[in-house]
Amino acid sequence: MTIRLIPFAPERTSIAPHDWPHGSLWRRLIARFERWRMLSRQRHQLAMLSDETLKDLGLSRADVIQESERPFWDDPFSR
Repeated sequence: MTIRLIPFAPERTSIAPHDWPHGSLWRRLIARFERWRMLSRQRHQLAMLSDETLKDLGLSRADVIQESERPFWDDPFSR
C-alpha cells in the first residue's frame, strides 16, 4: 500500500483563473468587469473636478454631466 501526500497550500484559498475550465472566457469576463469598474470610477472622479480644472482640460460642465450620466458598460473604446 502506497500513501501519496498532497501538499497543502493554505495561502491558496480559491482556484486561480488560469486553472478554471474555459479559462480564457473567465479571464475576458473578469477583464470586462474590471474595465467597467474603472470607467465608473473615472467618470465619478471627472464629475468631482472643479470648473477651473475642467476649463484647463478644455471641458465644460455640460460635457462632464453628459459623460458621467453614461452607463458603466458604455465603453467608448469597445466600438
